[in-house]
Amino acid sequence: MWMFLTTEVLFFGGLFAAYTIYRYKFEKVFEQASNILDPMLGAINTIVLIFSSVTMAFAVRSAQQGKSKAIVAWLGATIVFGALFLGIKYGEWKHDAHLHVFPTSDFNWTWAREKHAEGEHGHGHDSHGPELKGFVFNSPVVPANYIESDSRNPEAKQAKLFFFLYFSMTSLHALHMIIGFGVMAVIMVYAWYGYYTPHYYVPVESVGLYWHFVDLVWIFLFPLLYLLGAHLGAGH
Repeated sequence: MWMFLTTEVLFFGGLFAAYTIYRYKFEKVFEQASNILDPMLGAINTIVLIFSSVTMAFAVRSAQQGKSKAIVAWLGATIVFGALFLGIKYGEWKHDAHLHVFPTSDFNWTWAREKHAEGEHGHGHDSHGPELKGFVFNSPVVPANYIESDSRNPEAKQAKLFFFLYFSMTSLHALHMIIGFGVMAVIMVYAWYGYYTPHYYVPVESVGLYWHFVDLVWIFLFPLLYLLGAHLGAGH
């Protein structure tokens, strides 16, 4: 199990490293793209997973004490919390699809620039060009005080890269959770028939380590993805 977890750490560590590199390379765009995510939902999901870690710890403790029915109950509670997490995440993804931010051909974002009022400092916005402020914006509607750029420009591609990393990491995390559900379901069946004793509970302990690792991955994902652009205001 420890060898398996080591490979998982290296796998997600590589994704985190790639994200961190691009985050500093395209800092402005990544901040604006991150602002589209809802940090409140991310925080709620973080709390949900913390509760799932607590119930998992009780499941392992019950196995150490030879309490078979308690193992089933606590693992069931862990699955319920995990399912709640995925339900909230699915709602987020559905909203993201509505905003056309999936990194596919349907990706519908441009790089717009905020302009000063016409004539400010004695110049019109067409003369020498007023100072512009970058902003990632959903292209179907662009306010009058923004100048819309080509959706194929570098900034739009950088925003698409952010969402590619976001969906890659969150979907892989969700996949690991679903795998955990399957393993827990099998262990629950064995526990129901009294297979585990205070002298043998390795499978329960192993799935506990796995689940705590999955929760820890989210603890890192939440600030990296959701809080990056929090100072810019709510994205929704």
